[in-house]
Amino acid sequence: MRIGVNVPNFAPGTDPEMLRQWAQTVEGLGFDLLMVSDHIAVTPDVAEQYPAPFYEPFTTLSWLAGLTRRIRLGTTVLIVPYRHPLLTAGMAANLNRLSGGRLVLGVGVGWARQEFEALGVPFRRRGALTDEYLHAMRDAWDDTDDYDTQPIPIWVGGNSDAGMRRAVRLGDAWHPLRFTPAWLTEAAGRLHAIADELGRQTPPTTPRIALQETREPVTAPDRLAGVGTIEQILADLDQIRLLGAETVVLDPFNGDPTEIRQPGRAWQTLAAVAAHHTSQEDR
Repeated sequence: MRIGVNVPNFAPGTDPEMLRQWAQTVEGLGFDLLMVSDHIAVTPDVAEQYPAPFYEPFTTLSWLAGLTRRIRLGTTVLIVPYRHPLLTAGMAANLNRLSGGRLVLGVGVGWARQEFEALGVPFRRRGALTDEYLHAMRDAWDDTDDYDTQPIPIWVGGNSDAGMRRAVRLGDAWHPLRFTPAWLTEAAGRLHAIADELGRQTPPTTPRIALQETREPVTAPDRLAGVGTIEQILADLDQIRLLGAETVVLDPFNGDPTEIRQPGRAWQTLAAVAAHHTSQEDR
């Protein structure tokens, strides 16, 4: 199982130097994938969770591609209805080409109603627009006269049955976000059932989990995977691996903007995870 990191590309304290340090730390620790988030208009509902400044993902990843050499680069998740599909297809193809085929395009339908309103995109049609746009993007990439690109994997986000169905129909992987350990086991069964119902293969699972190390064990029933002592975090990763996940993405931002300015603790936890992962691979 490969491991990636969701690098914060928002909030006070995030600047080019901090992004550079994150990228070089994550790649230096041997992680496989670096991902960033997506918002265009930091409306009040967005700012409540992801305050400005918010660095646009394609621009940010293009810059980070020049500062890194090996690590894959991705979005978790790009909000598909926000951009014309030909614009997204072109930017993704260019980034993939410039980075040497390192792009992973995680996608989602979006949730911030005020942001949809600010962009003039109908909120109630976001699911249908996402499906339509994903089809259009794949059609554009298949037109080799317009786009010269290596295949770009699409990870479809969403924890609902609708998200699972979209992943089965239109994605290369299913990318659920932040959940309890027990939830993923049950959801994996539902994903198989949906794939059987649609007569398709079950896509790989590439989840994104929290990353928050605590001194004492977290025993609450609603504990998110990736939250707890380092032993709990490593056990969660082992469980996810046993479920057959191809990649897991660690998300070190847990809602406190001060974490952005002081990433040292997150880096220490990532170093412990990287060491454990390396020892597993050596066995």
